[in-house]
Amino acid sequence: MEKETESEAETHIDIKPPPPPIFADVKPLKNHPTQEHPPILLSFFSSGSSRRRRRRGDTWVVSVFVILHAVAFAATMFVNDCWHNSNEDCAVSALGRFSFQHFSENPLLGPSDSTLDEVGALRRKFLTENHQTWRLFAFPCLHAGLIHLIINLGSVVFIGIHLEMEFGPFRVGIIYVLSAFAGTLVAALFVQNRPVVGSSGPLYGLIGAAISELIWNWRMYTDKFAALGSLFVVFTINLVLGFLPYVNNFASIGGFIAGILLGSVLLFSHQISQVPQNKGALFEYSVKSSIKSKLRQKIHWSALRSVTLILFCLLFAGCLVAFLRGIDMNKYCNWCQYVDCVPTEGWRCDDRVTSCEAMVSNAELTLTCMSNGNFRVFPFTNVSDARMNDLCNVIC
Repeated sequence: MEKETESEAETHIDIKPPPPPIFADVKPLKNHPTQEHPPILLSFFSSGSSRRRRRRGDTWVVSVFVILHAVAFAATMFVNDCWHNSNEDCAVSALGRFSFQHFSENPLLGPSDSTLDEVGALRRKFLTENHQTWRLFAFPCLHAGLIHLIINLGSVVFIGIHLEMEFGPFRVGIIYVLSAFAGTLVAALFVQNRPVVGSSGPLYGLIGAAISELIWNWRMYTDKFAALGSLFVVFTINLVLGFLPYVNNFASIGGFIAGILLGSVLLFSHQISQVPQNKGALFEYSVKSSIKSKLRQKIHWSALRSVTLILFCLLFAGCLVAFLRGIDMNKYCNWCQYVDCVPTEGWRCDDRVTSCEAMVSNAELTLTCMSNGNFRVFPFTNVSDARMNDLCNVIC
């Protein structure tokens, strides 16, 4: 009986599982070094990344600017009216009133000097003698010709759509407008007495902002060098275009600097990752240390953005004050004219006054340049004084 009782007692013994580890209920920290997750890398120009993206219908700011520029160019060519003002001696004459001046006069397939003056191009005398400050607002809206229009607006669409889909229309619109005015002020300090337009200023503002955003968020992208290469190609093409007549490179330089500074302020997307709450007492110190590190990092980036904003304000205010005081930077920098122009047989970069002697005989007009003796015979006589000055500039 005793043996049976002992065996029966042994069969009723409950074997409990071993106790769980002390820290079994503690979830590992998300940002703990041993549990660190690899960052999500994105493609810079991809529209399908996992970051916040707008619908294509929301990218309306760039579309509005493109339409305004196209309308402004159409209005410029309407005013130019080569078919009538140049006695049908035009390039692509099939366009009639909207046909272009010959390549010898405008190599970018655009209007004449006098037309650009009429619609709002910059000249030094317009600002210093006539005080036509309204030209500062028309200047960034004008294009020198059809070639300039296509390359410029194509670049704006390529870069602007990406920035607007990524950061929204409000910030991109601010960068575009402020870069345009900053570029205009810089151009006004270097402009000479030949007509120039500055629609490349806001474009270079977008290029500068895109480069700034790429550098600030360098670790987020997989194709950063390819993106830099694409931006460099756009930068170079438009810069080379600026050496041709009528396109102002100083507006591009001013817009580019403004874009870099504004991009650092408005497009910097560094975000402080949230540290998950944890009840593990032994991890409390790590959580607090991580929070302090994130806060210090946030204060650091905020300080840098504040400094960048101050630099932009100083640049803008300094250029504005210099313009209001009528400062001509060409007096202090003789070589600066070559930043905006490359002298060729077709045009010169130095500031000069041209004059021609006109002779009418047998329904023909003969213009002779007084400075170099060049002359040309035209099969018409009924031209305006402004148009005669255009022809004189071509001959001289």
